Amino acid sequence: MTDPTLLLTDAPDDAARSAIGNGLADYNAEQVGYRDSRPLAVLVRDAGGQTLGGILGRTSLGLLFLDLVFLPKEFRGHDLGSRMLRLAEEEGARRGCRAAMLYTISFQAPGFYERHGWSEFGRIPCDPPGTSRIFMSKVLAAPAPVVRS
Repeated sequence: MTDPTLLLTDAPDDAARSAIGNGLADYNAEQVGYRDSRPLAVLVRDAGGQTLGGILGRTSLGLLFLDLVFLPKEFRGHDLGSRMLRLAEEEGARRGCRAAMLYTISFQAPGFYERHGWSEFGRIPCDPPGTSRIFMSKVLAAPAPVVRS
C-alpha cells in the first residue's frame, strides 16, 4: 500500500465532501448504533417564493446545531427572528434534542440569543481586533405530550 498524499484546497469537490461526510457518519453510526443526522431549515420567503433569509442547521445525537442564521435588515425588530428561532428550537425538541448550540460573532447577535434563553459557554478572540466568536447553548424543553382520547 502506498502512502496517501495530502492536498490543501479551498475548493473541495462534491466527491471529497461526500467521502468526508459519509465517512464520519459511518464512524458515528458504528459507535452509537444508529444514524439520526437530519438537516433543518427555517426559511423566510417573499410572496414570490424567493428565500430572503432564515436558519440552516441540523440535528444529530440529541443536539440541535444552528449553523447559519440570517435575516435581512429590513425584517429585523419585528419578531420574525424570534419566530424563526422558536420554530427551529421546537423542531429540535420534537426530534428528541435535549440541547442546542450555535456560534455567533460579537458584532452579530449574542444579545438576541441571550434574550431567548441561550447561554455563552465559550469565547475565542478573532479578527478584527476586539472581535470574538461566541459559542452558545440552550437546554431545549421537551415537546408537550400528545394527548389521545
